[in-house]
Amino acid sequence: QVQLVESGGGLVQAGGSLRLSCLASGSIFRINSMGWYRQVPDKQRELIATITRLGDTNYADSLKGRFTISRDNAKNAVYLQMNSLQPADTGVYYCNYVIITPQGMGEHYWGQGTQVTVSS
Repeated sequence: QVQLVESGGGLVQAGGSLRLSCLASGSIFRINSMGWYRQVPDKQRELIATITRLGDTNYADSLKGRFTISRDNAKNAVYLQMNSLQPADTGVYYCNYVIITPQGMGEHYWGQGTQVTVSS
């Protein structure tokens, strides 16, 4: 079993920054990719960014330039640096890992979510 624990959310004023962290623990054979998603009020969960095992990144076009994803393979960790935050960024942020089993299957794991609130 794999557990993902997120941290770093909170309350910030518009224009401010936050750095989210997600750490994985448990039975991990190999992490294929990691990502961050968010669910803002009245909208479906949306992709923010993903990063592969080799460090290749992919961003939602609307968030590119303000948000930066990074990873630390030694710590099984993924980070999300968020700058120039706006009230529209308020929501619950989730990390997601795609973990490869010894049998070669890809399994998705989600964190519990961390609240980000941006005040105007």
